[in-house]
Amino acid sequence: MRPEDVGAAERLTALACGSDRPDDRRRHWSDRARHLLTTDPGGCWVADDDGGAVVAGVAIALRRDLLWVLSTYAVHPDHQGRGIGTALLDAAVGYGAGCLRGMLTSRPDPQALRRYRGAGFTLHPTMRLTGVVDRSALPAVDGVRPGTTADLDLVDSVDRRVRGATHRPDHPFVMAHSTLLVCDLLTGSGYAFLAPRGVTRLAATNRAVAQRLLWSALARTTPGSPVNVRNLTSDQEWAIDVGLVAGLRLDQDAYLALRHMRPPAPYVPSLAFG
Repeated sequence: MRPEDVGAAERLTALACGSDRPDDRRRHWSDRARHLLTTDPGGCWVADDDGGAVVAGVAIALRRDLLWVLSTYAVHPDHQGRGIGTALLDAAVGYGAGCLRGMLTSRPDPQALRRYRGAGFTLHPTMRLTGVVDRSALPAVDGVRPGTTADLDLVDSVDRRVRGATHRPDHPFVMAHSTLLVCDLLTGSGYAFLAPRGVTRLAATNRAVAQRLLWSALARTTPGSPVNVRNLTSDQEWAIDVGLVAGLRLDQDAYLALRHMRPPAPYVPSLAFG
């Protein structure tokens, strides 16, 4: 994948997801792809068709410590069934050679799920919380504060403990697009990233701290605006309990696919960075 492929890759992934992204989300996706082209050029692949005139597929993977993550994977609907998806996934998985563990989030796409299972991933169904927060249900929560770059060592420490790898190369990008919340108590620590659409990642050393962070994040959302918390496996009942009390709706979502690891907990994974 080259920088000039980013626009075509963005359009392809939007088409594959069946959605037309608004301008701000289109820019965000493109900025993230350029970020990963910088940090993980060996994990970014596209498949050309029609003599190179069309980007028929894309796969973007990253390595963080000994954890491999598939960030993006899509094949144009008109070019499926030709082996493009298999070739792209093989290239992306190859980038993770030497990694002990693997992680990805997936839409409920039968072909993609078949490939992930064939590559050795265990498929964990996930749930999502969506809706408008019931402000009257919000409890008073202390011990949570806005974070800064000075807190990134704490973030790394929690990530190592919870999922076995940090997000260190991705901190500048994530900090530029979301708000960091931190909880650091004698009984445990954790962090959450809050974006306009909801909680994009959360990790903690115990469930009590995770619930503090989630309540604080929900309290900081814009009143009356819809929020979402995605990719919740059955190991994240602490989050489900908070969301239901906060008036959010619980639905089936997609899949968290993991290789050589159990679902991290307490943890809300990032769609893009695992």
